[in-house]
Amino acid sequence: MTTCVFIQIRCKPGTTYDVADAIALREIHSELYSTSGEYDLLLKLYIPTDADVGKYINDNLLDIDGIERSLTTLTFKAF
Repeated sequence: MTTCVFIQIRCKPGTTYDVADAIALREIHSELYSTSGEYDLLLKLYIPTDADVGKYINDNLLDIDGIERSLTTLTFKAF
């Protein structure tokens, strides 16, 4: 079973659309939203079962130019 995580992303000023385009091109996300508030984007991502969550996010997402900060929320059993 895959692990569902939500990742909030803060982008460097003026780079939000470029970051969103780069994420979309990688085709790793389930859903991607522009948001208001402290973070600019909200990403829903399913981590493969055999992958380390932190390494997967670092290797597949956080190397995108323009990402300033992220906040990852792990999910557990669905009700």
